[in-house]
Amino acid sequence: MFRLWCKTLNENNNIISETTIEDTSDVNRTKKVMDSLSKACADLDLAEPIWFDSNINEFKKHAKTRFRQDNFIESVSFSSFEIQVIEE
Repeated sequence: MFRLWCKTLNENNNIISETTIEDTSDVNRTKKVMDSLSKACADLDLAEPIWFDSNINEFKKHAKTRFRQDNFIESVSFSSFEIQVIEE
């Protein structure tokens, strides 16, 4: 089972909102990450963030990355949006 933990954080790194998405499908990891991210953004009522090279590299190394205001087209009410694979 694949699980992705997604949370919005304030400037003090306190969790504002969070959701965990589970995926039991047989698709590849990249597809699971992107599908789970889409579901999490829908659950949290967020626009999907733009992946920069730094996000991709961080996610490849640590199975975790943070998106900030510059990753979103519209203004957001949180300091960062973090995603982390917690089970594969």
